[in-house]
Amino acid sequence: MPKNTKIALILVLSILLVVTGCGRSTKPDTNAGKGNAAQEEKDKGKKDATSGASMAKYTPIEELKDSYDIVIVGAGGAGMSAALEAKAAGMNPVILEKMPVAGGNTSKASSGMNASETKFQKEQGISDSNDLFYEETLKGGHNTNNKDMLRFFVDHSADAIEWLDSLGITLNNITITGGMSEKRTHRPQDGSAVGQYLVTGLLKNVQEQGIPIFVNANVKEITKQDGKANGVKVLFTQHGEKTIAAKSVVITAGGYGANMDIIAEVRPDLEGYVTTNQEGSTGDGIAMIEKMGGTTVDMDQIQVHPTVQQENSYLIGEAVRGEGAILITSKGERFINEMAARDSVTAAINKLPEKNAFLVFDSGVRSRATAVEQYEKMGFVKTKDTIEALADEIGVPADQLQKTLDTWNRAVKNKKDAEFGRKTGMDHDLSAAPYYAIRIGPGIHYTMGGVKINTNTEVLDKKGTPIPGLFAAGEVTGGLHGENRIGGNSVAEIIIFGRQAGIKSSEYAKTAK
Repeated sequence: MPKNTKIALILVLSILLVVTGCGRSTKPDTNAGKGNAAQEEKDKGKKDATSGASMAKYTPIEELKDSYDIVIVGAGGAGMSAALEAKAAGMNPVILEKMPVAGGNTSKASSGMNASETKFQKEQGISDSNDLFYEETLKGGHNTNNKDMLRFFVDHSADAIEWLDSLGITLNNITITGGMSEKRTHRPQDGSAVGQYLVTGLLKNVQEQGIPIFVNANVKEITKQDGKANGVKVLFTQHGEKTIAAKSVVITAGGYGANMDIIAEVRPDLEGYVTTNQEGSTGDGIAMIEKMGGTTVDMDQIQVHPTVQQENSYLIGEAVRGEGAILITSKGERFINEMAARDSVTAAINKLPEKNAFLVFDSGVRSRATAVEQYEKMGFVKTKDTIEALADEIGVPADQLQKTLDTWNRAVKNKKDAEFGRKTGMDHDLSAAPYYAIRIGPGIHYTMGGVKINTNTEVLDKKGTPIPGLFAAGEVTGGLHGENRIGGNSVAEIIIFGRQAGIKSSEYAKTAK
């Protein structure tokens, strides 16, 4: 059986598994037999991570109409951005989300949103350029990125920051992520994780604009007539299947990072890894688009994030390193330039005998990377008033940890990391007690592969021809990142191409017969 056919078959079977409640694959619970306290803490962390979307009031099923101008499948950052632009274009869009809450993987985003030549960079004296952003992203993707997509991406990044700001979603706290040479990762003003802030802000605007958003709405199929997308079939958890007509369809259903069957097929070497993805990321949209004649790219390109808390499969954002944290082995030694690209840091961790490491930082990093507060609530962070006590707490040699931090602090003072050549995230040394550590290891984080689109977000068939009426944006698509995604680029992608999908699907809908 051809590989693409097998992938498509696995996607379809996985969708059926999700409907029956069997579509989630997780790491065995290491807290089993330890009582309820660990599970309660885990559940509390999940609740905190989605609290804004959970408290939202979604559109009641009684208000569902038989047709809309545009149907948007998926209520993450890309879907809500598309809906807002469609509404601004005078369209009547609807959002359908299969999970009980909006947000998708966007809710779990941590570090920030990359953009160049922004007003906030200029205000803070940060010299940056779209060309530099382009070249560094191309280098990070090993020169395999779709160059047309990448050029559009960087050239529209500043406008995306401006657009969010106009919606009351202000990202003016700027840090740096691995693979970048300039501070261009935009965060909320207080330095907190970007995901929940973004979802809460977009959802507020969607509801203020009167855009209907239905949850527990599992889209099963894109309908078509004369080769043109003209609606969807959707299964509501408590109300059965309905067919909704539309002039155009936008798929923003996310990637396949929680679908271990697909991952095992395309990347068997990743079997056994934990995943940071929310359980709805099962590749549904890709399967539907392939059934419509769409094609895929880079399906075997799956990013493993180097810093994931293993027991809860929880991402520890890159901003912690960007604000000055270092990585150490169980012997208390540094072993890599912590701000190298994600694939390089992951490879270095995997070469360690224990295949995990510790993020070590001080109170200064904690104050600048306020996402650490969430990690503390979830019980991930070890903290002590002295380096010696911290070393004892995490089981590493105290004298070696002290030596490592002394060497690092001299490197920061001299602005030269003689050991590993780190050049960024060195604005502050690690000398302000108390001290902190988080044990981390690699985890499946992002699927670079997906369906092929062009810069108009039109879905392409195997000949490279747009499928009329069908658009896609976000992690469901492939090509932009190539073989490796730079941290902070996924949030930028969902906003930039989500907006574009809303604009272009509206233009199409206005001319559709």
